[in-house]
Order: sequence, then structure tokens, then C-alpha cells
Amino acid sequence: MVHIREERKEDFEGIRRVNEAAFGQPVEADLIDALRAHGAVTVSLVAEVEGQMVGHILFSPVTVQGADDLKAVGLGPMAVLPEYQHRGIGSLLVRNGLEDCRRAGIRAVVVLGHPDYYPRFGFRRASSWGLQCEFDAPDEAFMALELIPNVLSGRLGVVNYHAAFNVG
Repeated sequence: MVHIREERKEDFEGIRRVNEAAFGQPVEADLIDALRAHGAVTVSLVAEVEGQMVGHILFSPVTVQGADDLKAVGLGPMAVLPEYQHRGIGSLLVRNGLEDCRRAGIRAVVVLGHPDYYPRFGFRRASSWGLQCEFDAPDEAFMALELIPNVLSGRLGVVNYHAAFNVG
């Protein structure tokens, strides 16, 4: 059985291991550390199976050019240990994370990710609202989700991630 919970300080090393194993490099783990160091973590959850950490998801604040009143976050990184992938753990992390974002008053979520994966949670091309990613990314890979209906209507502009994403 998979248990999803908020990260705790004693989880930091395990979160690093999960992300390094899932991505095969330290870049995402370093990003998570940098976001934490800047106080830029909105939601961070871990997935455990029989007491072992097997997955992690993080949401951090983003800004939309010209929409200072929009409380939005970016989803990512999201990681599951390779030997636990394709078991629904990532989906549980996304669903629980989105629910935590709703409870925290977040109004919209963006993700730069696999266009075949995230639409199952309601994400669609951010460009359909007139939103663009600050990074050079394929249009189909940059998606958004309204947590409050029509909150993105009329919002045109570039979505900027925390400065920690620009390091490296």
C-alpha cells in the first residue's frame, strides 16, 4: 500500500536519492535543495511503500507576466524510483499534490512535462489561454490546469518559474 504525506526535514536525504535515481543525475535534486533554501516550496509530498520512500513531488510558486494577483504554482520535479514506476504512484502524488494546492488557495498550476501523461489530471496546453513558458519548450509540453474555473481566462503572458530554475 502506498502512503502519501508531506515531506519532513528528515526526508531531505531520501528525497535527494529518489530524484537522483529517477532522473539519473543530480540536477533535479539540486533544484529542490535550492528551492527549499529560498523558501520557494508550496507543496512537497513523499510516497512511501512499507516505510520506504519511493516517490516525491514538489510544487513551487510561479508568476504570470501582467497577472500579479494570480496565485499559481509549477508542478515539478516529480520522481518515482525506477523499480516503482508504472504502478500509479506518480498519479497518486499528482492527485494528492493538486488537492493540497487547492486547500492552500492556489488558483492554477502549470507543468512542463510529458503531453501524454498530464492531461489525465485535467492539464491542457497553456497556450490555449495565451500563456507561454519562459523556457524554450514544445507547445504541447507546457500545460496548465485551472483549480478555480476560468481563473486563466484573459491571462496572457509569460509564466516565470523561481530563479532557482535558471541556475546551472
